[in-house]
Amino acid sequence: MNTTGKATITRLRTGVQGLDEVLGGGLPEYSFNVIAGTPGCGKTTLAHQMMFAMATPERPALYFTVLGEPPLKMLRYQQQFDFFELDKLNRSIRFVNLADDTATGDLDKVLSRIVAEVELRQPGLVFIDSFRSVVLASQSQGHSFISLQQFIQNLGVLMTSWQATTFLIGEYFTDNDPNPIFTVADGLIWLRQSVQRNSVVRKMEIMKMRGSPTQPGLHTFRISTAGIHVFAPPHLVDPQRLAPVADGSPRLKTGVPELDEMMGGGLPAGYSLLVAGPSGSGKSILAMAFLAEGARHGETGVIAAFEQRPNRSRGGLMAELIESGRVGVIDTRAAALSVDEIASLLINEIHRLKATRVVIDSLSGFELALAPTFREDFRESLSRMVAALASTGVTVLMTSELEDRYADLRFSPYGTAFLTDAIVLQRYVEVDSRLQRVMAVVKVRGSAHSNELRSFTINDQGIQVGGMLLGQEGLLGGAPSRNSSFPAAPTGPGHG
Repeated sequence: MNTTGKATITRLRTGVQGLDEVLGGGLPEYSFNVIAGTPGCGKTTLAHQMMFAMATPERPALYFTVLGEPPLKMLRYQQQFDFFELDKLNRSIRFVNLADDTATGDLDKVLSRIVAEVELRQPGLVFIDSFRSVVLASQSQGHSFISLQQFIQNLGVLMTSWQATTFLIGEYFTDNDPNPIFTVADGLIWLRQSVQRNSVVRKMEIMKMRGSPTQPGLHTFRISTAGIHVFAPPHLVDPQRLAPVADGSPRLKTGVPELDEMMGGGLPAGYSLLVAGPSGSGKSILAMAFLAEGARHGETGVIAAFEQRPNRSRGGLMAELIESGRVGVIDTRAAALSVDEIASLLINEIHRLKATRVVIDSLSGFELALAPTFREDFRESLSRMVAALASTGVTVLMTSELEDRYADLRFSPYGTAFLTDAIVLQRYVEVDSRLQRVMAVVKVRGSAHSNELRSFTINDQGIQVGGMLLGQEGLLGGAPSRNSSFPAAPTGPGHG
């Protein structure tokens, strides 16, 4: 019993991955909604996916088609989606063709036919596709704006009194259209798509949903054989949850014992680590060692690889970890990716595997994989993603490709070094006309760490860290170095 005196709004699960979250918990039952957008943006697919998910024998659906695609043609294409259930047709779902009624341009006749079908079938869900065809037909017969507004208001009142959740699907090109349908509707879901170069990006906006704490802004979505998947921006977390880990908190081993020592005992759990360096310096090898070390301690991990995708067929330890389910792999091969999409996939995989370690290899490849429209705010979106990953409690290792300018010390081309709790720099120095790999721990927030520049090599066992570089006049391998060139590392515990 509701003792607060407030009306309780039941929310329906839409069956569209990510949409319920954007809607603030689902679609309000008995609401009067508009699904609008340009041709080909996914309106009918969205409507069908929701219909097949929500329709039951107790809550049947009635789908009116107007001057759009004939029902048989529409169903032929919709059968290609995984959400399509043939058994629901003519049981929980029924299609009615309004083409002949709409062609007359008589709104009273159209409304009468809808009323007759609703009274006969007693549906809990009603869809009219395309409702804009009704509007155009009435305008061609000289019906005024007032009569159209009255028609929409009457339809809305009737649907609510019949306790039906209603969807009007229509092709609209701008939300500036002074259409009465936008005013009367409880919910307005606007689908958009844009083409930049050779990429197509689809976005959804909940412009209106009465009584719902919807997530504002544009949300990217993708259409696949599974249907529509909406990628909501990851939640920004309470800054208190991102407080520096105090000394004595659990430390994770990286898989390179000497690096753990340089970091003051390992990487604090829940931290984000940026491994920056030029091509071939060993960033990906360190990232794989990080995941493998976690698996040795019974932890699971997730990797989003944008350069060399881990492959089961190549063999080796990483392939074994993937095959056994101890490391999950995010599919980064789709075209026109967004940061929100990758963040959503990562978080879903983290929850599925109960993962404690995440690798993103690399930020450079990540940016190149994005659709051009998403590269402009890459830094801002990446900040949201790192914060969202931190809120799950995982420890994150990200790699960043740097052009090695020898005497120029930089950590990231995106200005993202401040986003991470720790930084490890890998680079080359020239020693006796040879390139030597060196690494340094630049930052471990809130923790003491080494300020040494240490040489390292890569062999079949992975990264092997050697001795400290002593400076321009120092010794490396027992020989004086006259041609070495490297910057001094930042000093001091907890630098940065």
